Amino acid sequence: MDLITFLQAAVLGLVEGLTEFLPVSSTGHLILLIDLLGFRGPPGKMFEIVIQLGAILAVVWIYRVKIFNVVCGVFSEPAAQKFTLNLILAFLPAMVIGVFAYSFIKSVLFSPWVVSVALIVGGIAILVIERAQKTARYHAPEEIPWPKALAIGLFQCIAMIPGVSRSGATIMGALLVGVERRTAAEFSFLLAIPTMLAATVYDLYKNRDVLTTDNLSIIAVGFLTAFLVAFAVVRTVLNFISKHGFTPFAIYRIALGVVMLIVLTLRP
Repeated sequence: MDLITFLQAAVLGLVEGLTEFLPVSSTGHLILLIDLLGFRGPPGKMFEIVIQLGAILAVVWIYRVKIFNVVCGVFSEPAAQKFTLNLILAFLPAMVIGVFAYSFIKSVLFSPWVVSVALIVGGIAILVIERAQKTARYHAPEEIPWPKALAIGLFQCIAMIPGVSRSGATIMGALLVGVERRTAAEFSFLLAIPTMLAATVYDLYKNRDVLTTDNLSIIAVGFLTAFLVAFAVVRTVLNFISKHGFTPFAIYRIALGVVMLIVLTLRP
């Protein structure tokens, strides 16, 4: 691997760290940027999945106290038990559908055209949901009734379409069932932990025969960059969402999707 490839890996890690927890689709950004840069990393989309794990581990560290308290209280504290149940229920739909739809998603949907259209459609959906948002009834993850946690998990499945945004789908789903804005974002961040851990392990298993030392070094560069950048931006994201909502992200999505469709149409 040459220096240019390592620099591209760092840039992709930077973009992943910046976008993983915004409702703008980190996977969509990676697909578009990989296409534009001509990046040739590890096969099977493994690079994108593993650097997403770097961003997720930043959340694990940021919420380490909450996670520790939940783990310690899962057999004795009702709040910890309710939170754990909600997390499991929200995770299950993506796990089941992901296993059965893995090959189709990777081979058919990972396209710049799909991403560009999904960015636009998702942006419009965010604008509509922001205006139709219910009065918040749930102000902590453990307050969410289990059927609504399951519904949030079903929304997460929509994000298997690249460009939709996992965080965007889960946050919008949470808003629709009455979860307060900041709590919806935090629940989405925490839900990303089991979801992305499972996706990473599964992807590594599927591609175990093509891993090389060169591939691992490229992955390490992107992984570390994504971790550091995500660690720096998560708190900022929460504060921004609390004050400004999701409309700025919707406008950005629509603009980026339109620009990319123009670029893809005009490209030789």
